[in-house]
Amino acid sequence: MDTLVSMKVFRHVVEAGSFVAAAERMDMSAAMASKHVMHLEQQLGARLLNRTTRRVAPTEAGREYYERVALALTELDEAGQAVGAASVVPQGRLRVSSLTAFGLRHVMGAVADYAAGFPLVTVDITLSDRVVELIDEGFDVAIRAAPSGLKASSLIARPLATAHIVLCAAPEYLRRYGVPKSVADLAQHKFVHYAGASAAELAPFAEGGARQVRPKPGGNLIVNHLEALRVVLLQGGGLSMLGTEVIGDDIAQGRLVPLLVDALPPRELPIYAVYASRRHLSAKVRSFVDFLAERFGERPLWPGVEEICEAAARAAANGKA
Repeated sequence: MDTLVSMKVFRHVVEAGSFVAAAERMDMSAAMASKHVMHLEQQLGARLLNRTTRRVAPTEAGREYYERVALALTELDEAGQAVGAASVVPQGRLRVSSLTAFGLRHVMGAVADYAAGFPLVTVDITLSDRVVELIDEGFDVAIRAAPSGLKASSLIARPLATAHIVLCAAPEYLRRYGVPKSVADLAQHKFVHYAGASAAELAPFAEGGARQVRPKPGGNLIVNHLEALRVVLLQGGGLSMLGTEVIGDDIAQGRLVPLLVDALPPRELPIYAVYASRRHLSAKVRSFVDFLAERFGERPLWPGVEEICEAAARAAANGKA
């Protein structure tokens, strides 16, 4: 027999003082209600009820057991109601991990608006370029970028936006050091290296066989933060590959110039919201991911490939590239 059902039957018998009344509440026969109580007594090895022809009353052990069972069943009911409500109404703590630069420039504004619109949700956001272990570290949602796509896993990845990785430099740098005309020229330039660059991001500088050898770019500066890399470029400290989720506004305003767009075409950088499972998805996760998808899907947050190439052409026509 189901012990949990037996506990509920026992509680009703004590409260109603009758097997018949308890059976009606549980939608079963009085005989079945009696069997459930006998099941508990056998499990516990103790008599829980004194039965007479007129009334049913708990024994001393039954009274103590009733108090604990009633409390436990009440807490179970409340837990079920809370979880059920959480699946409908966004509420509770929402732990989010986001890329640092993308988070500073785009996610934080969205989070502030989401928090204002969903006051029952407490958003706990961590900015980091480290790939967090979503489940093991207790995060509900992670915002990630993947130049070569995300690895297959049991996690759900919802596309939010697509940025592009481009080679760029400030006009001031190009005036001082000249404009690279080919990838081979980069060996003579001050290339600012990103410490977190993946193999996919370094692919444009890999050797392409005997007929196409691309020397690694020069440069003696390595940074571990994309915003720091952007600052160096804006100050004319070198050239580098950066995603338009970080430098989109700089390209649009002419503060940075796209370079070698024919030899190094802008490469897609998909950005995803990653979460555990669609099954029994909590309202807070569903509402947050939907909010981000709508927010970033409404309008481009940075130039597309066509705009990048146009910016490069304008710079070349003006003698900057």
